[in-house]
This record gives sequence, structure tokens and C-alpha cells, in this order.
Amino acid sequence: MIRRLLLGALLLSATGAGAQTLFTYGSDSVSAPEFLSAYHKNNGAGKGNSPLNEYLDLYISSRLKVKEARRLGYDTLPQMVTDLQQLREQLLPTYLNDLAGVDGLVNEAYARSKRNIHVAHIFVAARGAADTTAAWAKMQRALAELKGGKSFGDVARTYSEDPTVKTNGGDLGWVAVFELPYELENLAWTARPNGPALVYRSRAGYHIFKSMGERADPGTVKASQILLAFPPDASDAERAAVKKRADSIYLRLQKGDDFSKLAAKFSNDVVSAANNGELPDISVGQFDPVFEQKVFAIAKDGAVAAPFQTAHGWHIVKRVKYLPRTGMDSTTQVQLLREQVQRSDRMSIVQTRLAQNIRKQAGFTGLAVSEADLRAFTDSLLEYAKPGRTLGVNSSTGLVTIGTQTFTGEDWIRWAGANRFKSDGSGAKPFAQLWQEFVDASTIDFYKAHLETYNPAFRAQMEEFRDGNLFFEIMQREVWTPAQTDTAALEAYYEAHRSKYVWKPSAEAVLFYAPDAASARSAQALVAKKPASWHSIVTNHDERIAIDSNRFEIDQIPNPTKLPLKSLTVTGVQVNATDGSATFAVVLRMRPETGARTFAEARGQVIADYQKELEERWVNSLRAKYPVTINQPVLLELMKGK
Repeated sequence: MIRRLLLGALLLSATGAGAQTLFTYGSDSVSAPEFLSAYHKNNGAGKGNSPLNEYLDLYISSRLKVKEARRLGYDTLPQMVTDLQQLREQLLPTYLNDLAGVDGLVNEAYARSKRNIHVAHIFVAARGAADTTAAWAKMQRALAELKGGKSFGDVARTYSEDPTVKTNGGDLGWVAVFELPYELENLAWTARPNGPALVYRSRAGYHIFKSMGERADPGTVKASQILLAFPPDASDAERAAVKKRADSIYLRLQKGDDFSKLAAKFSNDVVSAANNGELPDISVGQFDPVFEQKVFAIAKDGAVAAPFQTAHGWHIVKRVKYLPRTGMDSTTQVQLLREQVQRSDRMSIVQTRLAQNIRKQAGFTGLAVSEADLRAFTDSLLEYAKPGRTLGVNSSTGLVTIGTQTFTGEDWIRWAGANRFKSDGSGAKPFAQLWQEFVDASTIDFYKAHLETYNPAFRAQMEEFRDGNLFFEIMQREVWTPAQTDTAALEAYYEAHRSKYVWKPSAEAVLFYAPDAASARSAQALVAKKPASWHSIVTNHDERIAIDSNRFEIDQIPNPTKLPLKSLTVTGVQVNATDGSATFAVVLRMRPETGARTFAEARGQVIADYQKELEERWVNSLRAKYPVTINQPVLLELMKGK
């Protein structure tokens, strides 16, 4: 919507119309850019000045109807309010995410998805102030040994507190985008391949990251497996027996045995065995590194790798299909990346960035009381600790102001009480972290409640939806319902205009409506073989095909090839270029005679004509109630430059 507004403004700038008023109606007015926005959205394909003039008349009528709907209070109807609020909730994430730069995160994720990083990692825990000094010293000793030339694996085994270091020596293997926490992913993708190790401080402790190399992402493999698992605490003899069984099954596969049947019979992976050995799609970083290496090394679809061993047992894997990584030209891939970004911990970064942008845009006044008083006030209510002195803060004290809204001590305590503990159950959050989260959350709440004030595109979209609902409601009450339900008025209109409702040459026919050309052609081919059996054929063929059996004038019957019509003629398929739907017909009986239509036969046309008359009378009354004045010089400029 904002793009259309800008387009309208540019066009007006070029023609000299500026942002002048195009017309007034009652006490309200519409600017030239506002009208052009609607015109280009709904009538942009029109040529010449006539379409613009015609659209202006329709546009004025719609604005009059919406104005009358507001006067009647339709915008306060419960269903109207509910519908608008539901739409607002649906639209909010899109506008908030755009402000926070989610598109940038999607583009970043795509760029990173092209590469895998071979990562080595050392972790030193530092969960509180008491741990920090010792953890820092330990991390420095590890760095010194790395700089001295000691192997990363040896240093990791000595210093790392990562539980997996005993088995992997700090080597995390190849990782792909979204596998690591975002803050660590940033470190991995920043590190220079085989360059110096990088240090990062997270809330959990210190991390030393080293990039051991990078490669192009190999894509995805669909595969099936037979797993022959080692028994718990298996002896060497038991492991050898498992290998012998794996070799025996592999030999059967080489002789032509069915992989899926052998997987269902022998595999110890109960989940994949129940699915004939089929595994979830395999991408980098989702399985054991040895397993992934072997799978991606299989040369072609349909090939089966020789048995190989991991910590779990012996595997026999068949490559079913290789799927190369797709690019951003794939709509599906873009949507998948966006969903992954929105599900990932990146969104905490997004929320922080969003709150910062909002405070810059809306204005922000920071903590208005001493932090010591706020801490004591908080402890007195959440921990029941007596402050022992008079505090400069209470529940009604203003703490921070965002835009036009001040958040009080009561707001803070309510939020802190619900959010003060860490999600991992390890205790309370530090005060500084909790306070910043409160400020960010309050900022976003304020922005959500006032988004129309700060975002013209959102405001325009909400106004468009609100006006559309008002237009529909008042048309339903003033025109559509009366025109369809007032039988006495319809009969009177029919009697007064009986000469309009006559039959031209016609036919009793059945019209078939299909959602697409292929469905229509399939049904038409069957009906053409036995036209008299059209009902049973189509009923049993495709439930999506709708049927209308009636008397139709000849020009109402779809007949793209202009066949001569007679009883049981099946016409060709006529495709609607607008939506791709398609129709064809079966003629049951020709009705060449002309004559007056009965009220029942003409009812549909009578309703349409009476509806038009009702609407014209009503619009004329609205024009009298809200006089319309068009700024002709501005209109002429629009007609020249539209």
C-alpha cells in the first residue's frame, strides 16, 4: 500500500497536481494522491480519460457509503470491532519483523546456507561473578597453549568443560546454518579458515572457536538404512558378530534382495524399520559425523554403501535421491528460511534490535528513579525483603516513558514477577538483564498499540480493511438484502418493467463448471461419449465440478468453437482467462421460440435491475446529504498525467 501511495505522489509531482484536494464530500476531503492510489490499484489497466472519470464516480459513491456507515455507527458493531482486531493481530508480526530487519536475517541465513564450517570448540563455564576470574584465567592458559603450537584436540581435552570433549576432542565436525546458537554461529562464520582461534563470552561462559576449514554445502540426501546395533557394553566377540551379520545382509543386497524388506526384517532402528528403512532427509549436522560422511560419499541414487561402523553399530545405507541446495529463486526455499529464522534464537536478537529502533522512532526517557531504590522496591514485593528505609519509588511511580506512554512501578512488578526466572530453571535472572528485558518488552507493547501512528503502510492497510467492511455492511443493509428478500417490491418492479423480460432463442441445457481446464476436458471427454448419461458420469467423476441445469439464452451457453446447437450437443471447453476455471455444456432441448418470461424465470435479472435502481436512489440521497465538489483543475492534471 505504501508503494502505491508513493507512486501516486510521484505521478502528481510530475504533473503539478501536488497533494491538492481532488474532491470534497460534506466536511471530508480526498487528496489527489489518495485517489490515484486507489485508481492504480483497482483500475490501472484502463486506457484513456474515460476510465478515470468512471472510476472517480464509483470512488465518490464508495466514500459516501462509508461516511454514512460511520454516521450510523456501524464501525462500533461488535463483529466489526472483532474482525478488525483479528486482522490487526495477523498483520502485526509482518510489520514488526520488517522494522527489525528479518529480511536481512533471511538473506544472511541464505548466504550462510551455501557453506559448511568445520568447527573446533573449547568451553569454559563461568555462570556467576565468583566463577569469572578463575574461568578467565583458565581460558587464557588454553589460548596460550594453542598459540604455542599445541594441537587443538589436546588443549580441548585439557581445558574444555563441554561434556562431548572426551569423545570428539573439541571437534564439532561440519556444521551448517541454524545448528549452533546464533551468537556462536556468528563466531563460526566470522572465523578465518585455519586462522587464529576467536574468543566469545556468553552468559554460560567463555568459548574458544576455531575454523578448521570450509566447504560448499553438499545439499540433502534421501536415504534408507539398515542398522545393526551393538548390544549395551558389547564385547569384542559380540561386535564381531554384528559385523559378520552386516556383511551377510550386504551380500544379499548385492545379489538383488529388496532393501526395504531386509530393513523391515533386520534393522534395529525401529523407527526407520517400520518405514522400510526410510530416514528423514539428511543434511549436514543432523546425524553422527561419520554417518554423514559416508552417506554424502555415496556416488549415485540407488547405490548402497558397504557396511560401515559408528558408535551405534554397523550401518548399510542406500541413497534414494540426492537433492541439491536450492537458491533464493525458489519461493519454497525463501519461505522455509523465513520460518527457520522466526523459529530460531535469532528472534531474541530481532526483538532487541526492534526495541532499539522503536525507541529511536518514538522517543524514550530512561529510568527516572535510582536503581538502588528500584532494586529494594522490587525485592520488597517479590522477595518480601523489608527495605529498611523510605524509598523513592512505589507502584504509581513513573519509571520509563516510551513515546506518549509512561510505565509505572506496578507495570514493572507485574512483568518482573512473571518473567524473572531463567527458562532453563537455573534460577533468577540478573537484575540488569531483567530490567532491560522489561524495557524492551514495554517498548514493543507500546509500538504494537500505536503502530498506526508510526507506520503509514500499516495505517493505510487497516483503513482499507475497515472501510471495506463498512462498505460491505451498509450495502448489505441498504441494497443487497432488500433487493433479494422484498418479494412484493420485486414483483411490483417486474410488473412495471415486464417488457424488459423476454426470452430470446434459447435452450434447456446443463452447464458444467470446473476449477481448471484439465478437469473440465477430462469430464467433457467422458460426457461427449454418452451425453444422455451426463449426470451419473460427472457425479462419479469429480466432485469439484459444479452443475447448473436451466433454460439459457443461446449467447449464455459456452460454445468456443461455435458448434451448431441441437439436442445432446456437447460443447467444447471454454477457459476463463482471469482465474483459469473452465466450462462446457450439454444441450438437452432447443427452445427457438421467443416470448415473455414469467416472474420466476426472470427473478435473477429482476433482482439485479431492482438492486441497481435501489442503489442509484440511495446514492443520490447521499449526494444530497453530503454535497460533492470536484476540483476540476486538479482532475484535468490527473487526466493528463495518469
